[in-house]
Amino acid sequence: MKYDYLVVGSGLYGAVFAREAANRGKSVLVIDKRPHVAGNVYTEKIERINFHKYGAHIFHTNNKKVWNYITQFAEFNRFTNSPVANYHGELFSMPFNMYTFNKMWGVVTPQEAAAKIEEQRREITGEPQNLEEQAISLVGRDIYEKLVKGYTEKQWGRDCRELPAFIIRRLPVRLTFDNNYFNALYQGIPIGGYTRMVENLLDGIEVRLNTDYLEHREELSALAEKVVYTGPIDAYFGFRLGTLEYRSVRFENEILDIPNFQGNAAVNYTDRETPWTRIIEHKWFEFGKDEDGNDIPKTIISREYSSEWKPGDEPYYPVNDEKNNRLYQEYKKLADAEEHVIFGGRLGEYRYYDMDAVIASALDMSERELG
Repeated sequence: MKYDYLVVGSGLYGAVFAREAANRGKSVLVIDKRPHVAGNVYTEKIERINFHKYGAHIFHTNNKKVWNYITQFAEFNRFTNSPVANYHGELFSMPFNMYTFNKMWGVVTPQEAAAKIEEQRREITGEPQNLEEQAISLVGRDIYEKLVKGYTEKQWGRDCRELPAFIIRRLPVRLTFDNNYFNALYQGIPIGGYTRMVENLLDGIEVRLNTDYLEHREELSALAEKVVYTGPIDAYFGFRLGTLEYRSVRFENEILDIPNFQGNAAVNYTDRETPWTRIIEHKWFEFGKDEDGNDIPKTIISREYSSEWKPGDEPYYPVNDEKNNRLYQEYKKLADAEEHVIFGGRLGEYRYYDMDAVIASALDMSERELG
């Protein structure tokens, strides 16, 4: 049988495109090199907790079309992301808001907080030359030193003075007592986990797991009229122009015989000395309850360590600096010449996409491709 589309990768982009193609009567085969569907949003149930295997995924969007689309495949809870920052044992609210400023300086009114930030920002005169100067020019020295510097250096593996200013174009400063991290009208976590949501997207569509497209490209490509490829664009072309850079993440996971480790889904460790960037406690994405509303006696935590990507690692974040973006543009020229291949998603387009943007991109491509 010849399929209309071979979709390489069962993450959000691949699953949404496959669903749209199937809805329009197209024959679709989805393959994934992993032993499971859902890509990096994969969740598995451990100790009655939906465990985010590849790091925390919190859905948030202002795009009503995307929200209406994805909620066909899952009911979402009302989880609000309110991370806590831990600096040498001092706890601060994130994003930077009146709770943060009160803890940092003892200020009580928005006017006092604004004046303090303004006074500290004056340290930088002229155009910021690096990330450190950019951050200080936005939020001042105190917040930079305690809540930005160490975390950013761990994330990127480089000193803030060696990082380009454009990485931090803005830092959210709220002169209100609002701990909601995202400025998003719609947010939450799919009840039952992301894997179930992706399984619903792929309902009735043929899926083959443990299948590596690049290892069997000729025989797999021959199965379909067109390929939708969501893997790394440079790997598709055999790295012939060079390797695009990514940051990767390593997780240390622990099941603990206690009901509550840190009292919050995410705690960021913002000092340089703590080797991990943050600790996720997965049960709090669903308020510490299982699907039947029962308390869960155990908890699962994940310490996240940021690392430089090397072949064999899972690529997480494209390093969208000027050098890598230039190289991507050269690969994109090659991709545009591939008549029977659509490149999509975070790795196929070498873009740091939030989940809603991946879904929007897949819907946009399916409308253009499928009509």
